[in-house]
Amino acid sequence: MADAWTQSSPRRSPREFFVSLEVYVSNKAAAALRKPVPRKKVDKRESSRPLSILADDNQRKVKEKTSWLSLARGSSTGDHWRQATCRLSEEGEGCLFNVYIEETILFQCVYLHLLNHTDIRLADRSLFFRKDCVGIHCAADQRWSATLTTEPLYFAFSSTEAANTWLALLRSYAAPEVYGKASSAEGGTYRIWRQVEVSCQSGRNIGMPRMVGDTPLHISGSGDHDRGDNEAVDLDLFCEIYFNNILSGRTVVKKSLGSPDWHENFLFTDLPPFEKLAIVLWREKKLLKPSVVGTVYIALTNFRRGEYVEGWFPVLYGGSTAASVQVGQIRLKLKVDEEVILPQAAYSKTLNSRNYLDWMNDFESKLKMKNITGELVAVAVAKDILLDSVFEQADREVDGAPTSHNTLFRGNTVLTKTVELLMSWYGKNFLEASIGSTIRRICAENVAIEVDPSKNTRGPRDLERNVELLLHWCQEIWDQIYAVRAECPTEMRRLFERLRHLVEKRYKRRNPPDGNRDLHWQSVSAFCFLRFIVPAILHPHLFGLCPGLPDLPVQRSLTLIAKAIQSLANLNSTAHKEGFMKCVNPFLEDSLPAMVDYLLVVSSPALVAPSPQNTEDTYARHRAAKALRERMQGMRDLHREAIPLLPHLLDVPRHLTVIASAVLRQSRTTTLPQDPALLNFYNRCSDLEQQALYRVSRIANRGAIHFEPPPPRHLVESSPPATPDSSGATTPVASSSSSARRQARPMTAPTVQYLSRPREASSDPSLSTSQGNLHSRGFSSSQVDISAEPASTPPSTSDASHEGGSWPVRKRLPPSHPRSISTDSIPSYRPPPTGGPPFLDTLQGSPEDTGRWKKGFLRGILVRK
Repeated sequence: MADAWTQSSPRRSPREFFVSLEVYVSNKAAAALRKPVPRKKVDKRESSRPLSILADDNQRKVKEKTSWLSLARGSSTGDHWRQATCRLSEEGEGCLFNVYIEETILFQCVYLHLLNHTDIRLADRSLFFRKDCVGIHCAADQRWSATLTTEPLYFAFSSTEAANTWLALLRSYAAPEVYGKASSAEGGTYRIWRQVEVSCQSGRNIGMPRMVGDTPLHISGSGDHDRGDNEAVDLDLFCEIYFNNILSGRTVVKKSLGSPDWHENFLFTDLPPFEKLAIVLWREKKLLKPSVVGTVYIALTNFRRGEYVEGWFPVLYGGSTAASVQVGQIRLKLKVDEEVILPQAAYSKTLNSRNYLDWMNDFESKLKMKNITGELVAVAVAKDILLDSVFEQADREVDGAPTSHNTLFRGNTVLTKTVELLMSWYGKNFLEASIGSTIRRICAENVAIEVDPSKNTRGPRDLERNVELLLHWCQEIWDQIYAVRAECPTEMRRLFERLRHLVEKRYKRRNPPDGNRDLHWQSVSAFCFLRFIVPAILHPHLFGLCPGLPDLPVQRSLTLIAKAIQSLANLNSTAHKEGFMKCVNPFLEDSLPAMVDYLLVVSSPALVAPSPQNTEDTYARHRAAKALRERMQGMRDLHREAIPLLPHLLDVPRHLTVIASAVLRQSRTTTLPQDPALLNFYNRCSDLEQQALYRVSRIANRGAIHFEPPPPRHLVESSPPATPDSSGATTPVASSSSSARRQARPMTAPTVQYLSRPREASSDPSLSTSQGNLHSRGFSSSQVDISAEPASTPPSTSDASHEGGSWPVRKRLPPSHPRSISTDSIPSYRPPPTGGPPFLDTLQGSPEDTGRWKKGFLRGILVRK
């Protein structure tokens, strides 16, 4: 597989890249790939059929369970994943991505040059509970497929580095969402980035139908469980999140009496234009296919950008908001981000004047901003200055620490927060190798441990058995942690080494009053265990080690194990807050020498650098990264900056834009302190927003925005932005296949306060204009497709007719700033023609008096200012 790149040729020769991976094949696609088997002629009379076939109908139905959904919940077992070889080849000005199964069967061929960047993005881990999965979302005319399917293509890579490298390479052949003249020096005027955070927290009153009567539905933020006269039903429930009719994430199954607790977070980034978000609630039964309980419909265009909205959302059954029954509520927390990103040159000298941790301290203490820490760390990682900033801050904190050493590195300071983020950046694989497999075994086996005599009332024998169980699992986890100590990343080793040397240097001259000689080791364990490994044992779902929140008995077991490991990390085998934890003293005494050795290894540089593994996958990844660098050299600025930086897929202009927008947003509610550095940074953020307004308004649709602010001083010096053509449409990005791409839409500008606008326009132009929201498309007439195989689709949401008001097209009303969650703005509904959903008859029985149902009360989800 020699590289065909020719340095002497003025034009590069076509190149090919091969990668081995796994591809997800749905049941429908797998059936089309199989060769048809000739059917034998049999007698149609039942008397001639074998008796076993007549008697085993239920068993045959159970065997067909895997075909109920395309992305079946059991897909994480690997039943649907097939080994594949992918070939990326340049064909003239285009690029083809062929997927071969069993090395000879062409599964699909994707035309990468017809795709957008937003069509190639990472898949959420919850879909298959497999990390390092990439999804390609393409239409029928953007690929060839033997199955004529519109399902996304999902690929599982062997490592995070491979997934990130191939994601960036594939995007280099697709078109970024860039607006403006492609012939300009920057390749355009600006680009757009979108992201949605969804936290599915809990539910209440699930399975209890309530038609809206004379009293409006109460879905405020209160935590009471108003069940009425109905009895609770034992349900196994899970949610599926659909973004633009595409299954994007799912929760775990929770067993409850109509009030499940999920507490699962989802992050969907690099999204296409907003259309709709739906959360479908399913009920799972043994030996039966899951049934739809209801759906939460969310209009993303109604959300103010960059702000969290939390509340109870109604779960509706009936396929539409106009003729439906409320069957419960789900508590959600959402945040919608949509930013106009300028070329990176516009952000020069934005944060370079100070230490990044100083900026973080000012943002948190003076501006009360706590949600942009990750963005600052990402910029520092991209510029490779994070460790230097942490070293400088650590020197100050140790030198300025109080005389008592007991609180050193124990507080929640900027340094400790940054170190936590640093370990999460560099230590994901290390954490997985340390405790991942053992934690999943504990969760899978439902290990229940209780050694507190006041809580374990089953007698002394059971208490002794639990003590033995606790010691066994503590030893299991510690043995695995100690076995992979040499795999600690270099960045974490350098950090721990610096912290250890700082503490040794200071406290050697000042001996602590209690003569503690292990303080330098405890300074390392304060970060490595107290803020990294132990929290992952307590809450493994937050670190991606297991799907969903563990059950309460398992949580108690993990808590006891974490207490034992933390005592070991403190190098203390006798002191315990709880007397019942003295049972782990033998384990602590035996493991103390190994803990000292562990802390020494992780806080010392590696004696021998690990040699790179010269495998075929590694060679292919390095070759792909090299080709990506060569391709980026010939790109315009905006197109090059739209490709994320390896190895962590970072986007510096995007991170800086999010920081600037957050500062401007916070400044409208908080008085800026008279700090020269903060005032100067605020002025730069304001100037960036003026540039964005100027560039956006120049290429907006005619009549969409009736104002044009004067160009800022920085923009006058740079190249002028593109202007719309005679029809008012945005000039598309130049490309050989531009006619095959979707029509580009002009974007509106971010929100500002200093611009005057027509009276009928919204106060937030990023949300609405006189002609509607240009950042987000309106609702389409298509329904949320919650099935992947039409033959097995439950007759629920997707079968409702659009004439009944299934998710109608809504026009934006100015102003649209949701303040809280309520039910006074959903359009009026009509009662369903039947007595109610069929599944409710089995849960609660049919409503007694359908004549009391009235219309005009269930009006909306969001309260407007």
